[in-house]
Amino acid sequence: MYDQILIPTDGGDVADTAAEVAITLAGRFDATLHVVHVSELGELPPGTDDADASPLASGAEAAVTEIAEAAADAGLEVATAIVEAGSSVHGALLAYVERHDVDCLVMGTHGRSGVDRVVFGSVAERTVRESPVPVLTVHAETVLDPDFSSILVPTDGSRCARTAVDHAIELADLTGATLHLLNVVNPAAIYGDVDTARILDSLEAAGAGLLEDLEEVASDAGLSSVETTVTTGTPHRAIRAYADDHDIDCIAMGTHGRTGVQRYLLGSVTSRVIRLSDVPVLAIPGTRDD
Repeated sequence: MYDQILIPTDGGDVADTAAEVAITLAGRFDATLHVVHVSELGELPPGTDDADASPLASGAEAAVTEIAEAAADAGLEVATAIVEAGSSVHGALLAYVERHDVDCLVMGTHGRSGVDRVVFGSVAERTVRESPVPVLTVHAETVLDPDFSSILVPTDGSRCARTAVDHAIELADLTGATLHLLNVVNPAAIYGDVDTARILDSLEAAGAGLLEDLEEVASDAGLSSVETTVTTGTPHRAIRAYADDHDIDCIAMGTHGRTGVQRYLLGSVTSRVIRLSDVPVLAIPGTRDD
């Protein structure tokens, strides 16, 4: 499923955690791990000449080498690179993805400039928004269970969410994980002089119907362990609560939901889950038709 996995590193703590997750994932799929550092012009203080840049270059090389050696010790095939950012770091990463047929990225949600786990680093956010391949995001304290026993997919019935469901079904099939399908009915979306209780009942019934259809799709794909749940609440909070209550190993989500009008718009629910989730979040891009 994943043959070429990319882990960008800046030598920070979050990047180190992302590397551990990437090594685990690459080992699970016997994938080649690409360890990449993107050098930015901004890394050099104003007035720094080429001679003074060598310690920075050495630091970048050390960060890449440390992860590469850990991956090699784990028995993985490894490729390393230090590339120039050009116009942007995320652009350099995505160019690398295209050149090397990378099919999954693993990255921390913020780098050296991140001051809080709720701050979704600009590089990570832009990469998730524009990446043509899935991006697995992690926090400094994130741990990925190599057994991959449970995968949660929240769905709102959008086509992008369906793409995420299809991807998660394939992932669950290959890993033997239980697939959890969740639909969250948001009461805050109901406003005006209406019969709120009746509308909630209708939305819950629609959600149950959606999940029933998706469960059939998963069953037809050969999955024997599928759980479906319709719940009510604020979507990102309900998703996190479900993940905590059911000991979920990974959350798979589309990069935008019903309100997403283009692939560059990261859905607010997905963004909040990525920022706050204690487990890895696999952000899956939609197709061009989405």
